[in-house]
Amino acid sequence: MAMLTVRNLPDEVHRALRVRAAQHGNSTEAEVREILTTATRPETRVYMGDALAALGRSLGLSDADCEVFEQASDKTPAEPLRFE
Repeated sequence: MAMLTVRNLPDEVHRALRVRAAQHGNSTEAEVREILTTATRPETRVYMGDALAALGRSLGLSDADCEVFEQASDKTPAEPLRFE
């Protein structure tokens, strides 16, 4: 895990962090960790499958449109691209 040092933190900010930590039953370090985690975590997570399904719906694709892939006679996996 990474470590972080914060220099030149004003005394009133440090005091407020200690009070806030005590109110939540945390150490100051744990409270700062929670604040940073909350501030940098996205509010909602986007799942790839949901995004692709929404894209398909916005394009007007139906299950019938996708059945063509199931009916394809060649089931051989595609060769990956080579950058040589």
